[in-house]
Amino acid sequence: MIELDNIGYNYGGGELLTNVSAQLAPGSFHFLTGPSGAGKTTLLKLCYGALHPTSGRVRAFNMDVKGLDRDQTAMLRRRVGVVHQDCQFLNHLSIYENIALPLTVSGKALDSEEGNLNELINWVGLSERAEAKPPELSGGERQRAALARAVILSPDVVIADEPTGNVDWDMSQRLLRLLVELNRMGKTILVASHDLALIRAAKNQVQARVLRISDRRLTLAGADL
Repeated sequence: MIELDNIGYNYGGGELLTNVSAQLAPGSFHFLTGPSGAGKTTLLKLCYGALHPTSGRVRAFNMDVKGLDRDQTAMLRRRVGVVHQDCQFLNHLSIYENIALPLTVSGKALDSEEGNLNELINWVGLSERAEAKPPELSGGERQRAALARAVILSPDVVIADEPTGNVDWDMSQRLLRLLVELNRMGKTILVASHDLALIRAAKNQVQARVLRISDRRLTLAGADL
């Protein structure tokens, strides 16, 4: 699905990642951990083509990400749904309209997608908040809306950057259940998180592997997690 082949990434004249290799197989569930500033967000961006490695190669769906043309890049973005850490929305639009934006950008008619859109909004528990504007939502509601927007095009891979970083434990559990359910539907999941309690909870629900960035390298975390 997504392969990192001995990649390196330099930033500001220094090396942030070195000789990183990993494979996200279809239907797998991975957590990405590491201290702040270790390069977790950078690694996620490399996975979906927002950044290109300084060395090595990233392949997604059997394509070299660095060599994709504009149309191929657009197709990649449809197959990889991303939940960003800062949950950026257009504040003048309702949550319904924000979640529907990827459909509009991809040229799909909203009339024909209304049933799926309403079902997805209900799935993340936001039916009663669909007409609210983003500033009116709580942190947990914004995270659930961001997840809904990321999966509206039914991507093969879902990448989430610290999706539970600004919510309480109960909401973290709810978001985790949504991600686990997506994985059980066959989606490949990659979640960056520093919350070891959440990771332990996930390992009771799904077969998750834990990757850790330390000293610019990526390793498979031990069973102590």
